[in-house]
Amino acid sequence: MRSAIFFLCLAFVTGASGQAAKSDPKIKEDIAAHRAIAAAHEKAAKCLESGKTEKECHAHLATDCKGLAIGKYCGMKHKH
Repeated sequence: MRSAIFFLCLAFVTGASGQAAKSDPKIKEDIAAHRAIAAAHEKAAKCLESGKTEKECHAHLATDCKGLAIGKYCGMKHKH
């Protein structure tokens, strides 16, 4: 019973903080940056799957991530 109450409280707190985070403009910007980085990496993966060379796909990745992320090959850590 105590564990059920704990998880109910945890769900409430998580849900409430999640809603507040979604309305914060800085958080929205952070979410968008993560999605853009992930999209660039997905595009690079598809490039490699198509049989193109790693050099060619990394060049596209570097172009897609210019100004968006840290590192030559668009590390999954975005810039702050």
